[in-house]
Amino acid sequence: MFQRLKFRNVPIGISLFLFGSLLLIPACYYNNEEDLYPGGTNCDLTAVSYTQDILPILQNNCYVCHDSVNKQGNVVLDSYDKLKNYVNNGKLVGATKRQAGFSPMPQGQPALPTCQVDKIAQWVLDGAPNN
Repeated sequence: MFQRLKFRNVPIGISLFLFGSLLLIPACYYNNEEDLYPGGTNCDLTAVSYTQDILPILQNNCYVCHDSVNKQGNVVLDSYDKLKNYVNNGKLVGATKRQAGFSPMPQGQPALPTCQVDKIAQWVLDGAPNN
């Protein structure tokens, strides 16, 4: 009554192995929001604030090397006044955007997420207000 499923001249064990392997292929796919939406999905650039937006980016990504204690590369970013020097000479945007001629930051780490880089650039374009 029941017929055995058999592929032509292929042992059933090999057939099941191949079928099972095919089922695992989609499980290896990895979606990354930055890759899927390079411009970001919820990146609000309308009112970028030093206190609310820029300072947390710096604290989480830059202060480990560029605070008053570490001063790597003789770069200190842990106050608005010190940061403003790197805003004025273009190094903040150049380094975070990893532009030619600038040391890519954070050094030895992956680039900052696109939204964070865009917020820094927008804040600078807005005159880098201390808000």
